Amino acid sequence: MESVYRAADAIMEVYNQKEIESEMKLDDSPVTIADINAHNILSETLSKSGWPILSEEGEHADFEIRKMWDLFWVVDPLDGTKEFIKGNGEFTINVALVKGDTPIWGVVHSPVLDWTYVGGPDSGSYKSKGKLSYNDIISQGQVLPKKLPEKLTVIASRSHGSHATEKLLKKWEKEHGEMNRISMGSSLKICLVAEGVAHAYPRAALTMEWDTAAGHAIAIGSNCHILKMEELNEQLIWTTPLVYNKQNLLNPFFIVCGSEDLCKDA
Repeated sequence: MESVYRAADAIMEVYNQKEIESEMKLDDSPVTIADINAHNILSETLSKSGWPILSEEGEHADFEIRKMWDLFWVVDPLDGTKEFIKGNGEFTINVALVKGDTPIWGVVHSPVLDWTYVGGPDSGSYKSKGKLSYNDIISQGQVLPKKLPEKLTVIASRSHGSHATEKLLKKWEKEHGEMNRISMGSSLKICLVAEGVAHAYPRAALTMEWDTAAGHAIAIGSNCHILKMEELNEQLIWTTPLVYNKQNLLNPFFIVCGSEDLCKDA
């Protein structure tokens, strides 16, 4: 956890400046010096494990090499760079350990909110406030999930809304009554479902594997599911679990399910 908190300090040093300079990468996504500084701090620590690292800001090994990996790290040193540049604080550091094609452990830390989510299928998932050690998070943190709200609550992206998502939300509202909609940036959306704050988070817009892997591990640890979502006959349906280390690192559309009843309703 120490390297995650050092990366958070490096990010906040840039965030607290009056102006944040950014450049556009080849995929038209922004990058700042905070992304790079956080990447360097995390990579220095994670490389000591001997396991390969797949980081948004690092070099991406060819699939012919990656497909041989068993255990490896998937890292987004600053998830939500758009939120970071806007100054709304809804950005995170994401670190996941993936085995084969499934995340088995993850940490998501919000430098501004000072929230930390950790967990996976074997350990369960937890949330803490403040820069606690891993052992203290497990012993003192909130065990996830808490009881879902009575009113249908859905997470929606602030920066990446879509027509297909809006259509699904209107369908749910018609069938389940008035809906409480929460807008949030970065992988905090996945974590809020894992926490039990919301019933679901449908994502009918593009993401990369490093955007979701850490949150996915935490969701699994809190008995939630992340399923691939596709459009069939103008309806969104969800099928099999989201997987990782694909030849194309782009994720398909997906849904984070915290409510079995709601997510049966495809």
